[in-house]
Amino acid sequence: MVKLVFCLRRLPHLSRLEFQRYWLEQHGPLVRSHATALGIRRYVQTHADFEPLATALGATRGAPEPYDGVAELWWDSTDALAGASATPAGAAAAQALLEDERRFIDHARSPIFPATEHPLIGG
Repeated sequence: MVKLVFCLRRLPHLSRLEFQRYWLEQHGPLVRSHATALGIRRYVQTHADFEPLATALGATRGAPEPYDGVAELWWDSTDALAGASATPAGAAAAQALLEDERRFIDHARSPIFPATEHPLIGG
């Protein structure tokens, strides 16, 4: 399995709560509705929390501002990920997700990359 990691920062006009609520309640079901067309096997949202602890932890490492959340989407293989939008249904699904993301994600400040997990404890 391969996953796509999307480190999310919200658009400036949204509070973290507004961002996370929209992401969970609106965008999450939209992703779920397009999962079959895109070949997505698993989708997890990790919502940033625990301020000011997060800021304090980052400060000890000289880290930039925390992300508002991280999305993880899994595919069977890199070929499946690369071909997710190759069909007409997949292309339409990818376009619908991108259009919705523009409502709440600051894409210019939100890195996205494919990755492979290497569990060292548990899992």
